[in-house]
This record gives sequence, structure tokens and C-alpha cells, in this order.
Amino acid sequence: MMARTIDASTDVPVTPSIDPAEVAKFSAMAADWWNPNGKFKPLHRFNPVRLKFLRETAEAHFGLKLGLRAPLEGLRLLDIGCGGGLVSEPMARLGAKVTGVDASEANIKTALTHAVEQGLRIDYRAGTAEGLLASGEPPFDIVLNLEVVEHVADPAQFLADTARLVNPGGLMVVATLNKTAKALATAVIGAEYILGWLPRGTHDWSKFLDPEDVRAPLSGAGLTIKDTVGVVFQPLSGQWRIAGDTSVNYMVVAARPAT
Repeated sequence: MMARTIDASTDVPVTPSIDPAEVAKFSAMAADWWNPNGKFKPLHRFNPVRLKFLRETAEAHFGLKLGLRAPLEGLRLLDIGCGGGLVSEPMARLGAKVTGVDASEANIKTALTHAVEQGLRIDYRAGTAEGLLASGEPPFDIVLNLEVVEHVADPAQFLADTARLVNPGGLMVVATLNKTAKALATAVIGAEYILGWLPRGTHDWSKFLDPEDVRAPLSGAGLTIKDTVGVVFQPLSGQWRIAGDTSVNYMVVAARPAT
């Protein structure tokens, strides 16, 4: 069974209410999302190197003072496809005013519940990027587009739409998987069917994108490509690192020129 494709929708993203009777259910789901040894273990292992890269990229792009506890203070950040909030929460702790949007209402309720438990204020909404645009949402200083584009129905349109949500002078980071034989062997066959790191059907290799398939729509939408880096797994240490090898996981950094 292949991964579910996320269809575009222009419905305005909304923050769902959580009935008191649902709290225990979504607390349990939040515990699952945030369990470093649970089914989201690969994301937890991947997160430290990704978060470090995001922080350093934002600091360099905006000329922020290094070493601050909350360097992103005053910046509006969109985490599109936020899931259970594994990136939204660290970005909020770094001072950003975070909006997390996900097509799954269950994910949003889970993220909301966990944020409340942690004493964090994050604007979580169930919906899509297209819905944000249709609602007239003001653009953001930072748009994080992480492991989403390989699940959408029209990747080029999705990238163009999310690019429209970047402020002049703002920044976007796209993370996804390359459409190579190596990515098929490691990210699908290895991770899902041999090692069992991810549920079978999480990824559909036919929807993976070459880096140029990401860069072209962003450039066409007026963004300037600043960097493309690989994220490589090191089997001996069990850690991830930023590298020049983009054959499996990679991130594209783009910016909208200031007016």
C-alpha cells in the first residue's frame, strides 16, 4: 500500500476544538509522536541535525546575533505539514511565532495537546497551503516545507504556492527525498521493508523528486536558490550529518529577494 497523497484544498485552515472527552486520546497520540523510541524514532534521530541546520541557516540569512537563547524572536514562521509538532515546538522555543498547518486534523489535535502540556503557544491549524493563500494569510519570514512535497498531488504547484507564502527578504527550506535508485533501496526497501524503521507504504518512490524538480518551481515563483545540501545517515554512529551527497535525503534553501 502506497502513501496517501495529500490533495490541494482552498478551505480556510482552522484550529479545531478539542472536547474534554478527547484529551486523553490525543495525549496518548502525542506521547506516541514524541516517543524517541516509538514509531517516529527515525524522525527523532533525524531531528537534531535538521534543527541545527535550520537555526544556523536562519541566523546567517537574517544576520542574527549568535548564541542567543531565542534568536528567532520577532520572526513569523510557517511549518507546513507539521505533523505532531516535532519541528514546530523547537522553533517556538527558539523564539519564532510559529504557525503549524497540517492536512490531518488528528495530527493538529495531537500537536495542540502536546504544546499545551509543554506550556507553548503555537498557532496550529488543520488545512493546506492553498487554504492559507485563499484566506489572505500574510506571508511569513520563514517557511519550513519538510518531508511534505513527496506526498502532495501536484508537487510543482504546491511548491509555487508555498513560495507565495514567503515574505520579501524571507526564507524557505524544503526537505525531501531524491528520485534515485539509492533512495529507493535505502529509504523505501531498506527503511520500510527490511529494517522496519517506517511503516510499509510510508513513501511512494514514484513521487520522489530530483533536486531540480524542487528548485525550478521555487525559482519560477520568484525565489532565489541559495543552497542544496544532502543529509546522510552514518550506520556506525547511528547519526545523521549534513553533506554534499544529495542522492537520498536533501534540503533546498531558497529566499525571496527583499523589495
